[in-house]
Amino acid sequence: MAQASQKLTKRVVDAAMTKPKPYDLWDGELSGFGLRVGASGTKTFIIRYRANGGGRSAPRRFMVVGRYGTLSADEARTSARKLLASATSGADPAAQRSVKRKEMTIAELLERYAAEGTDNLKPLTKTYTLARLRNHVLPLLGTRKVTEITTGDVEGMGRAIATGKTKKDEKTGIRARVIVTGGGGAAAKVVRDLSAVFNFAKRHNIVTANPCEGAHRRADDARDVFLSDEQLQRLGSALDRVASEGANVMAVNIMRLLALTGCRRNEIAGLRWAEVDFEHACLRLADSKTGKSIRQLGETALVLLQSLTRSADSEFVFPATTGMSHFQGMKRVWKRVCEVAELSNVTLHTLRHTLASSAVSNGETLAMTGALLGHSNARSTSRYAHVAHNPAKQAMNRVDKRIGDAMRGKAAPLPT
Repeated sequence: MAQASQKLTKRVVDAAMTKPKPYDLWDGELSGFGLRVGASGTKTFIIRYRANGGGRSAPRRFMVVGRYGTLSADEARTSARKLLASATSGADPAAQRSVKRKEMTIAELLERYAAEGTDNLKPLTKTYTLARLRNHVLPLLGTRKVTEITTGDVEGMGRAIATGKTKKDEKTGIRARVIVTGGGGAAAKVVRDLSAVFNFAKRHNIVTANPCEGAHRRADDARDVFLSDEQLQRLGSALDRVASEGANVMAVNIMRLLALTGCRRNEIAGLRWAEVDFEHACLRLADSKTGKSIRQLGETALVLLQSLTRSADSEFVFPATTGMSHFQGMKRVWKRVCEVAELSNVTLHTLRHTLASSAVSNGETLAMTGALLGHSNARSTSRYAHVAHNPAKQAMNRVDKRIGDAMRGKAAPLPT
């Protein structure tokens, strides 16, 4: 039942009485704008219009603008004016909203991507990628519609991850935990992962644009970090100390080998005895990130591997304490090592960067350094190119000092 028209002000809306049956009050100033008063006392702003630009034959639509209390009368009037104007222009706001409600959410898109879009990823890469998406994107954007995500939303997500808003430490089983740390490095990876998801959505005509493409990506804080000789000395002492404190010796030895080989974490943690070639002092990895890969071993790394005891029940160099997999309990030990060594902004992957930077600083070519790391292309190694300037810089400093001293009248030391 409709009531007589009058301008819907705050006073009028507040004064509208509850009746046994719902009824509508229509605004006397904006045609098609009204207030529905429910039998329970709820008051909701609505609009009515004819679709397809109007006309007697056009279907009549009713649409909720918003509930009173959430919207003021003036805010509801402003929204209603825009909706009614779009209807007059030929749009159908109610139908558009219905379609919007049926539209895929980010959570639904992630599940479809997991099922259909990750076939080209290696199993471990797939596991890590989906874990990042579910641990970071899902809680921040999961309920949003896929076409609503903007570049600003992606950048906001990155900031939230970088500042630790998705951080958690949850027990998921008797001996299992989910530890999510966040940080700048994680933010950079998640934006990259989400970009792949939106590219998948574009290929399947779910969206027309990828909002990640224009987003400012945070630099990976740990990407170019490497340890100095003094820090490496502290690291070695810390590994000795945590081992003496009772830390798992497998975790400590994995960390030593990561530093000595420049391998990726799971290339050492998941190393099999069949992949260790003692005769030729190398690792013959059957399935690294870049496929089959040969990594040379230095004398220190070789001696360490030779000192390890083989388990008769496992093919792994570092077997798990329970089950048939490899050892995976390094997070807490690494945290303690960093505390003892007084190292910050350092991850296990920093040890890989350290070996690469040390090799280039020692005069090795980028191509040789890439071979040591198992890179499949030169572009992956090019990030260390700036380190190659260090020896030249040191030489220039020595020459600069000699010339500068001569110009200031200081006698140059005789060569020895």
